[in-house]
Parts: sequence; C-alpha cells; structure tokens
Amino acid sequence: MSSTEDRRFEVLRAIVADYVSTKEPIGSKTLVERHNLGVSSATVRNDMAVLEAEGYITQPHTSSGRIPTDKGYRQFVDRISEVKPLSPAERRAIMDFLESGVDLDDVLRRGVRLLAQLTRQVAVVQYPTVSASTVRHIEVVALNPARLLLVVITDTGRVDQRLVELGAVIDDEDLAALRAMLGGAMDGKRLATASAAVAALPETAPQRLRDVLIRVSTVLVETLVEHPEERLVLGGTANLTRNAGDFGLPGSLRQVLEALEEQVIVLKLIAAAQQPGTVTVRIGEETQVEQMRGTSVVSTGYGTEGAVLGGMGVLGPTRMDYPGTIASVAAVARYIGEVLAER
Repeated sequence: MSSTEDRRFEVLRAIVADYVSTKEPIGSKTLVERHNLGVSSATVRNDMAVLEAEGYITQPHTSSGRIPTDKGYRQFVDRISEVKPLSPAERRAIMDFLESGVDLDDVLRRGVRLLAQLTRQVAVVQYPTVSASTVRHIEVVALNPARLLLVVITDTGRVDQRLVELGAVIDDEDLAALRAMLGGAMDGKRLATASAAVAALPETAPQRLRDVLIRVSTVLVETLVEHPEERLVLGGTANLTRNAGDFGLPGSLRQVLEALEEQVIVLKLIAAAQQPGTVTVRIGEETQVEQMRGTSVVSTGYGTEGAVLGGMGVLGPTRMDYPGTIASVAAVARYIGEVLAER
C-alpha cells in the first residue's frame, strides 16, 4: 500500500477515534491539532475530500466536520493491527467473577452482565447447543417406590431434573437394572444420539421393565431436546437508551429493541459458526437485518478444547469502541470456555 493510502487511513483512523470519543463531527483543523499526522491542514483537507468521495466519511450537516460511514468503520476494523490487551488484574477479576458461578445458568448470566459492563453495550450469550452437548451422567433417584427423580448432567454444565410417576412400584433390583440401562444408553453420548438410544430402550427391555421404560424414556426425550425459550441470555439493554441518538432516524431505537425480542434474529447474528478466539464484526447493513441497520454486532464462539458450544457477543450503535469491544468479547468468551472446561 502506498504512503498516500497509509496517510489517508491514518486520517480515517483519527476521525473514527475522535468521533467515537466525542460524538461530534471532526474537521481538518481539529485533526491536525489533536493528532501528529505530520502533514499540513491543506493535505488533511485533501485527504478528507478523497475519503468522502470514496464513501469512507460523510458530512452530516452543511458547514460541519465529517463522520465515519459504515464503509469507513469497516475499513478501520479490517486494519486494526493491535487490540488493547486486558491487564493481568482485569483478567484475574474476570476469571474470579466467572468462577464464582454455581452452575451453567449462573456462569452465563455473569458473563453477560460482565460483558455489558465492560463494553457499555447490549451483551448476548447463546446457551450451549444440543448438537454440541454430551451427557456426562444420568442419575436415577427413587423418591418412593412409584416415583423417580431423573437428573441429567451434560459436559457443558447443564443440569436437568425431571420427575417420573411410574404408575406401579419398582424394587431395588429393577431400579439398579434401570440405572444400568439408562447409563449405557446415555453416558458419554451427544444429546441427539442419547435421545435416540433412550427412545429405543423399551423395545429391547425385559417385559417387567417395559412400561417403566416407556414412561422414563418419554420424559427423557423431552428433556434432551432444545428448549427455545432458554436459548439466549441478554444483559445491558438499558445501555442502548444512553446512546439513542446514535441510531439515526426517530424510531430506530424502538426497532432495535423489537428485534432483540426476536430471538431468531439475534441467534442468527451471533451464530457460532467460527472457532473460539475468532471475533466477527458486522457493521450496519452487514447484519442483513432491516431493524439493525444502525447497529454493529461483535461476536465470537465460546467453547472447550476447540469445540464451539455457543455464540456470544455485543450489539450497539455503529459508533462504538471497536478495539476495546473486540478485546472484551474475546476475553470473556475465552474465560467462559475455561470455566466450563473445569466443570
């Protein structure tokens, strides 16, 4: 890339930085005063004219300075060479906070709350998907001779408890046989595979256990499938209202809030199709969601030992601190994965 193009990118970078910081259009005189660009005001004005002609910046009002466009933000994000790393104290504080979570739900809620605080944006995390989860253990507890408590524990930390009314009593010998059959069908298997194996158990079970297994397998199959209402955790929605003016036209913020209520839309935006550690940034129209045209979404996958369990990220106006947001999303995702790997 030529020195002229490098200089123009430095002008663009300065405009992005100042606009994110001040929320005010930036003029050439201000750029020269605030940044050591090494060129005259006239050269900066010429560079700004070229950047505007190429669609990287725009003039929101007559006689005002310039602000970045979505194309300008994209060029800036694509050329971020250094993302400010978190300090050791910040990393330790994040890990301590997440490790205090008592279960999967608590860890994810803490992660969302922390990410919203760090970025001052809306934070979103997707529950581990069924296709990525494995049954760690199935426990069968007899509450009385005719009622069982089933406890399913997955490798992602998810714990489901279900009651089963047997309609008849079961003795200790049959209870032990039931535990062995369920453990053999489920332990160590992906949830979809475990569900199919459990559904097939009544066909091969001893006659005396067939009715019990039909009741148990019916409950377990329902437990092992996705729960759409549990797919997402959101935090920091109030942060949007602090930056209402950044969403452009009147009513835009309301459209964003309505879109957040549609979990399918948000899931699509943070879909964990990437490896943990790879951060994706979608700016404005790149979200391909009409209601989100004034927003940017910074997302990544989280997981354990290279396996993506779900997606997470933040959503906010296009005027956001991209380097800081990218660093925070990557860090919180990494530490959530480490916490889940230890459980």
